[in-house]
Order: sequence, then C-alpha cells, then structure tokens
Amino acid sequence: MKQLSNRHILLGVTGGIAAYKSAELIRRLKDHGADVRVVMTSAAMEFITPLTLQALSGNPVNTTLLDPEAEAGMGHIELARWADLIFVAPASADFMARLANGRGDDLLTTLCLATSAPVALAPAMNHGMWRDPATQANAKVLIERNISLFGPAAGAQACGDIGPGRMLEAEELAAHAASVFKTRRLDGIQLTITAGPTREAIDPVRYISNHSSGKMGYALASAAADAGAIVTLISGPTNLACPERVTRIDVTSAQDMLEAATSTLDHCQLFIGCAAVADYRPAIAADQKIKKDNDTMHIELVRNPDIVSTVANHAKRPITIGFAAETQDLLRYARGKLERKNLDLIIANDVSNTDIGFNSSENAVTAIWQEGQHTIPQMSKSQLAAQLINLIAEKFFAAKS
Repeated sequence: MKQLSNRHILLGVTGGIAAYKSAELIRRLKDHGADVRVVMTSAAMEFITPLTLQALSGNPVNTTLLDPEAEAGMGHIELARWADLIFVAPASADFMARLANGRGDDLLTTLCLATSAPVALAPAMNHGMWRDPATQANAKVLIERNISLFGPAAGAQACGDIGPGRMLEAEELAAHAASVFKTRRLDGIQLTITAGPTREAIDPVRYISNHSSGKMGYALASAAADAGAIVTLISGPTNLACPERVTRIDVTSAQDMLEAATSTLDHCQLFIGCAAVADYRPAIAADQKIKKDNDTMHIELVRNPDIVSTVANHAKRPITIGFAAETQDLLRYARGKLERKNLDLIIANDVSNTDIGFNSSENAVTAIWQEGQHTIPQMSKSQLAAQLINLIAEKFFAAKS
C-alpha cells in the first residue's frame, strides 16, 4: 500500500462501539506512511477518548467546529485543505443521514462539505439500522455524490445480533484507503537529499561559504515528496521554508552534513547530493574573533570530505545522484565526476550563466549517466525538479531491476 506514503488522511470517528477499531486503523494507516489527523464527534468521545487517538496519531485531536487557536478561528477550513482523503470510520447511521442531507452542524460534517478531497465512509451500525429504507436511501444519495462506502461486513455484532453492519477490519480499510489514490513514481521510496551551502568557520563571526540558495535542492525535495517518496532533506543554512511532507535536518558545516547523510544510510534507498558543499575549510577555527591587526591574513585550508563520493562508495550504498556546478567545459568535467565518484547519475549545470546560476529561480541542466545523457532546457526550478524526479525514478527502478 505504497500509495499511502506521504498522504494526509483525516480520520473522522463517529459514535458507536466500532470506534475502538479506529485506534487500530490509525496504526495501520501510519504503518503504510500516511500522516493521520483525527476529528471526533461528541458521540464518539463517549466510546473512546481523544487522548488515545492523539497518542496513536501523533497529532492533536479536533472536536470543535470553531477553533480559537486556528488561523482566524477557521480550523475546519484549514483541515479541509490539509486532507488528501477524509475517511470516516466508523460512520454511524446518524452521521450518514446528516451528511446525505447536507447538514454542517458539527466539525466533521462541515469538513466533508468544505473539502475538495475524496470522502469515504466505513458504515458501522446494527443490522436493522443498516437495512432500514432510510439508511439505504441515504447510502444511495452519498454514493451518487461520489462518496465511497467501504463495507459494511456481515457477522456477529456487539448487541448479539448477526447480519450486515460490522465495520471492516483495520487492514482492509487501510487497503481501501490506498485504493483511492493513484500509484506515484516513488511511492514509499526512502530518499535523502542534501541542499544549500555549507559554512566553514574561520572564527565565531566569520566563515567560508558560497552563493548557493538551496532552491534547486528544496524544489527536488518537494517534487520527490509529491512523487510519494519519504524524504529526508539535509540542509545547509538557507532562508527557505521546509517543503510539506519532508523531514528536514539542519546542518552548518560539511562535516555536519556528512555525519547527517551517513546516519540515513541504514534506510536510504536513493541519495541525491544537491548541496554546494565547501571544498575546503580552515585547518583551525579560532575560538575568539580574529582582530584585524595586520594588512594581510593567512588561513591554512584543508580539504573537506566529499559527501556524495563517500555515500556512493559506502558499504550500504544507495542509488546515488550527484550534481556538478561548473563554469567551463561542463559536460567533460561532469562525466569525469560521474566515473570518479562512482555515481549512477550526475546533473550538470553551468553556474557561470547568471540567469540559471546560484540564487536564480530558474535552471537548465544536462543529466548524464554511463550510457547517455539528456538535456533539459531553462525553466523554473520547480518545473525542472519535477522532470528530474521522473528521470531519477526511471533510472532508480532500472538499476533495481
């Protein structure tokens, strides 16, 4: 069920004995990579506590329509925008009736009305209630409005009766939730990407760095998450916001970045080294600010570790992609790095061109691999990132086959 990787699932819980199954459903959804938030009706809280579902989901449970802590008090709109799927499990007969009639008298029904995401229900009730013509009519209305109904199953019920009305089991419901989504290029793939510059300290107030903005790396991280990858972004100092559905590790120096990168290799399947890592650092960083007593100052530099090469030659080596930022003889230097560093793919870009160099919002690159190359013309870095992720996914699965 890799389709659930990085998906935002808003789980609605209504009143009924089957509410206890919601706890296991949260676990199953999270096991398959989803981020789960929970909305409970007042009746649901009579059967299971918000604290239980908060502990399992890792997110606060929402219970009230107007949230004074949310932006402009409109928490329901924020949640409706956040969700990739609203999944109500269990869905009681009362909830189905209110939703079929367009009621928005609590948080959960309001979310279902306000969202542009798919809505799915897992009915759970006594078999007599399920068979009642009113419930069947409501179910028909909901289906006609493109709301999915998963179940119910037949069997023994809490009241002792036997018949249709049982909520499906958690793993089956998770599979139904996954079926709502199309498979993406990198669903469930563990990906690490480095981005931005590094800073190498001269003293407490000065450092050696470069002009990298991190925009290309962040755009790749965002595109990879959109493609379903589980993304860890190791970032040098930037002014950029972390992309949604991405875990960011902030670092400063090349050594910091190397340690962070190697710490991910136990689970990393695909590594993209997009950071502009300083090639050298001061041999000694002064403990106190160096005073400008002389007209000249000499700093001894030592070479920094080559992060992408270290990863590409590691015993736990993932598929490894590098970047080559050059100012001349672009393709020859890039192909040399590809072979010398043992990379699967290298992305070459000409940073001497100020239209596509550091700090620009656009770029143009040539992707190079052992058997060939592919040039992508100038476009926005977000558009370019989407094309590169498609190419990287193609090479990743070809290497794994």
